[in-house]
Amino acid sequence: MRKLSLFIAMSLDGYIAKPNDDLSFLKIVEKEGEDYGYADFTSGIDTIIIGRKTYDYVLKEIGSSHYDNGQRDVYVITRTARPKEGRTTFYTGDITELVNHLKSSEGKNIYCDGGAEIINELLKHDLIDEFIISVIPVLLGNGTKLFKDGRPESSIEFITAKTFETGLVQLQYKRKK
Repeated sequence: MRKLSLFIAMSLDGYIAKPNDDLSFLKIVEKEGEDYGYADFTSGIDTIIIGRKTYDYVLKEIGSSHYDNGQRDVYVITRTARPKEGRTTFYTGDITELVNHLKSSEGKNIYCDGGAEIINELLKHDLIDEFIISVIPVLLGNGTKLFKDGRPESSIEFITAKTFETGLVQLQYKRKK
């Protein structure tokens, strides 16, 4: 069975974006040659699930090849139907059905890259198997919270914590079965 992993960064006070979906605070920990395990992580996945707002931001800032590199399937969760582009599917159906289908099919692991609405919907249905959360050394005070209120309590198990020279701390947990 494939696992669904969350690999995301947040401020120390729990925000994944400043107001207006501003991710500029991530630049605090940018360092030449340091990807905080991202390349290793993505080598074990062949499917990405991402919310439309996050997808649009990355498209604008980095380009579509960041997700659709021809070697993995990308599902953009959206309310607006659009034709498929390469291996990118704009999915308007039930996210629970999609994830259960993907988990039971052949392939490498599945990566959820946000945003908060998608993550919290997956949490409501206990579908995230692994959490890799990089804590950025900044208190933003406002913005988009990673974990929203109104979802059920979840038991998780600590795996590891890594510290980096930039002050970033990366926490890894797995869902308790």
